[in-house]
Amino acid sequence: MAGNTNEVKRRTFLKKGLTGLAAVGAIPGAVKAAALASADSGRAGVGETQAQTKPIVRTLGKTGLKIPVVSMGVMNADNPAVVQAALDSGIFMLDTAHGYQRGRNEQMIGQVIKGRPRDSYMIATKVPGPGRDRSMQGLEGEALQKSFLEKVDLSLERLGLDHVEILYLHNNTTKEDVQNPAMIEALQKAKKSGKARFIGITTHSNEPAVIRATIEAKAYDVVLTAYNFRQDYRDELRKAVAEAAAAGIGIVAMKTQAGAYWDKEKQQPINMRAALKWVLNDPNVTTAIPGFTTFDQIKEDLTVMTDLKLTPADLKDLRLGEQVAGLYCQQCGQCVSGCPKSLPIPDLMRSYMYAYGYRNLQAAHELVGSLEVPENPCGSCASCSAVCVKGFDIADRVRDIARLRAVPGDFFA
Repeated sequence: MAGNTNEVKRRTFLKKGLTGLAAVGAIPGAVKAAALASADSGRAGVGETQAQTKPIVRTLGKTGLKIPVVSMGVMNADNPAVVQAALDSGIFMLDTAHGYQRGRNEQMIGQVIKGRPRDSYMIATKVPGPGRDRSMQGLEGEALQKSFLEKVDLSLERLGLDHVEILYLHNNTTKEDVQNPAMIEALQKAKKSGKARFIGITTHSNEPAVIRATIEAKAYDVVLTAYNFRQDYRDELRKAVAEAAAAGIGIVAMKTQAGAYWDKEKQQPINMRAALKWVLNDPNVTTAIPGFTTFDQIKEDLTVMTDLKLTPADLKDLRLGEQVAGLYCQQCGQCVSGCPKSLPIPDLMRSYMYAYGYRNLQAAHELVGSLEVPENPCGSCASCSAVCVKGFDIADRVRDIARLRAVPGDFFA
């Protein structure tokens, strides 16, 4: 019954929601034609006086891949009908990862794309290195590469593919992460074997430094970076992105909606279209991967695919320059030194955002479980000496999200 309901919703969405988009070309054939005929025609920004009449397509650095400015982050999606609708409505690239939903995310995508022409979509997936995967810690050289490449093979098996367009080294925070010789060699082996057309790194912490280290490595084709209007260091990040683009590295943006809500109670949603347009007004960003999970969110984000103009109302909604805590942790790490227990506060804050912003309790639970924090992390502290530059009540949020430790993992299965 659930499957039939999803199909009815998908058909209704495609019939009613995409009538206007079809008129401006936001359907697969037209997107492909636009990609071939007018790559980079959409490097327009705030100064536009007229909306685009066809999907805006940009080229992903030296890869040559031509992609509409809006792609899909599938991490939070668990409804195949939504992914089907995204592909049917003009989305080209789906972004997933080896660990999302314990592998079920890749499996779900595999079912959705089964039978579709291989040139009608692009897939990007991510596999973590030793900095994020306990099973790889302590491994070196060929043993480390073997472990990594086995996970690549498992991802391809789940997806039902012999290759992906982009294979990322997942979740890098330091120069050493992206310049690890064993990881670079493993990624290049995957590329040479044809299992990945292009290779890259992902980062949502210390992004400017990680991006510059990626440029120095001279081994990568793509960077997937957190990039949004809430980052205090967004000007420095913009400079690093420009440097990477000048070096021929393609830029994909994530975390563009900065937590989705201003408040835990979800009474104040962030203006999703404005947040997405703000990022895409940087011409060095090829595409963004907002994580929509409903048909309405697809329809909303697809309107950005044809018009990047930021209105005065959009800018007001983004509250630029205001000191608002919100839910988005920029992973700057400045709070850690103030914690007498050296808790992994940035990761806990990211879990908090997953739970209350993205409504993804499973991702929050898995991240909290991987951190090995005490059962009552803040229990022995009379007051919190850790200070957040965004104004988060750190102790309150840590106590709140740490409760997930007591929930069995199979509760989310």
